[in-house]
Amino acid sequence: MKSKKLLLPYFLLLGGVLILLNVLANRFFFRIDFTDDQRYTLSDATHQIINHLDDPVTVTAYFSQDLPPDVSRVRNDFKNLLQEFHSVSHGKVNYEFVAPNENSNTEQQAVDAGIQPVVINVREKDQAVQKKAYLGAVIHYEDKTQVIPFLQPGSGMEYALASAIRKLTVKNKPEIGLIQGNGEPAKYEFPQVMQELNVLYNVRNVTLNDSVYLGKYKTLILDGPKDSIPPEQLKLLNNYLAQGGNLLVAFDRVDGQLERSRGVAINTGLETWLANKGIQVESSFVTDASCSTISLRQQSGLFSFSTQLQFPYLPIITTFANHPVTKGLEAVSLQFASPMKYTGDSTLTFIPLAKTSRMSGKQHTPVYFDIEHHWTNKDFPLSNEIVAGLLEGKIAGPANARMIVITDGDFAVNGSGQSARQLPGDNINFFVNAVDWLSDDTGLIDLRTKGISSRPLAKIQDGKKSFLKYFNFLLPILLIIIYGVFRAQRKRWIRIKRMEDDYV
Repeated sequence: MKSKKLLLPYFLLLGGVLILLNVLANRFFFRIDFTDDQRYTLSDATHQIINHLDDPVTVTAYFSQDLPPDVSRVRNDFKNLLQEFHSVSHGKVNYEFVAPNENSNTEQQAVDAGIQPVVINVREKDQAVQKKAYLGAVIHYEDKTQVIPFLQPGSGMEYALASAIRKLTVKNKPEIGLIQGNGEPAKYEFPQVMQELNVLYNVRNVTLNDSVYLGKYKTLILDGPKDSIPPEQLKLLNNYLAQGGNLLVAFDRVDGQLERSRGVAINTGLETWLANKGIQVESSFVTDASCSTISLRQQSGLFSFSTQLQFPYLPIITTFANHPVTKGLEAVSLQFASPMKYTGDSTLTFIPLAKTSRMSGKQHTPVYFDIEHHWTNKDFPLSNEIVAGLLEGKIAGPANARMIVITDGDFAVNGSGQSARQLPGDNINFFVNAVDWLSDDTGLIDLRTKGISSRPLAKIQDGKKSFLKYFNFLLPILLIIIYGVFRAQRKRWIRIKRMEDDYV
C-alpha cells in the first residue's frame, strides 16, 4: 500500500506531461520526415510560392466521410499537407473541410464548385456496395478560384496544390510556342500535355515565317513534323537559339508501319540540322527486351481470339539521368524510337537523359516486322542506347541556349478521333518536365513526380527466379526442422542431467 502511494505522484506527473505534449502538438504542428524522397516536407518551390502571397488563400476541401481506410488516407494526407501550408505561410493559407454527403445542400455545393464524385466499391455487412465519394478541393484567392476536381491516392498532392495557387497568383504567364505547318500534331491532339502546360503557360500556335517574332516565346516546341522543313524555317530556329532561346524537339527518324509489317526511314531535314550541332540521330529502330506489347488477332476454326505479344520495337525506358527533367520518372513508353549520340566538341554540354536497358539493340531501315520471331538474348547485344538528350551552351550563336531532343515524336501525343489513346503518366511528365526545365524558374518541376510510386519489378533470369522460388518455399520448413531438432536435443540433455546422481 505504501509503495502505491509513493508511485501515485509519478503517474500524475507522467499523465500531466502527456496531456501537455498533446496540447502543444495540436497547437504547434511539427513532424520529422524520414521518407527517402522527403515526401512530407515542402519543397523550396512551394516555400517560394506561398511566401510571396500578397493576400490570403482559402482552401475548401470536399471529402466524403466513412470511406475505406485506403481512401480515407488521402483525406488525412491532404489535411497534413494543408497544415504544413498554413504553418509555413504564417496563416496566409487557411483551409476548411466539408463533408458533401452530410446533406443534399453541401453535396450540391461541391458539384457546383466543380468537384465531381467518383464511385468506389466498399463492403458493408458482408456485401459489396457502391458509394459516391468526393475527394477534391477548391482554392480561393481574391475573386478567383481554382478547382482540384479529384485527388487520386498516391498522386502528387503538393504539386496539385502549389501549382493551383501559382496559377491563381501568377500575373503574367510565359508564352510557349507550338510550331505548326509541317505536319505536326495540333494542340487538341495533346489534351493531357496541354492540361499540364496550361497551369503555368500560355501555349500558342506558331508558324515559322519572317513575320513572326520568336523572341517573345520562352520555349518553342517542335513535335512530330511529318513533312520536310524548309531551310528558311531552320534558319529562323538558328536565329532563335542564337539569341538564347529554348527548344524542345521530339521527332521521328523512322516510321513503323504495322499494317504493312515494315519500317522505313523518315527525312525531314531536321536530322541534318541537328547533325550540324553535333547530335547524330540514326535512321535505325531501337529494340529493347523491356518493351510494350501489341495485340495479335488469331483465327481458330469459327473462333477468333487476341494474344498479347511483346514487341521490342516499342521500348519501355527505365534508365534516366539524375537530372530535374527526368527526376522521379520510372517508365516512359516509346514507339519506334531511334538511337542518338553526341559527336560535337566540349564547348557544348551534352547530357543523355534517357537510355534503353542493358538488353537492347538496333535495326537499320528498311525493317520487316516478323511478328512470329522468337526473340532471344542474342537479339539484344547492345546496352544503354541514348534515346533522349540535352544540349546546352552557345549552340547557334553568342548567347547560351538550351535544347532537348527526344527521338520519338508520338510518345506524348494522344491523337484524335477513334485513334485517340490515354497515355501513361510518365510520358506526360517527361514532356512537361522538359518544357518546365526549359521555361520555368519556380522549381515546380521537382514536385510533379513527388509522391508517385509506380515501381515496375526488375527482370531477373529464369535460373535466379527458380532459385528464389524454392528458397522462399524451403527456407521456412528448414528453419522449423532445425528448431525442432534443437529443441528435442535440448530436452534430451535436460533429461540426462536430471538422471545424474549429483543433480540438485
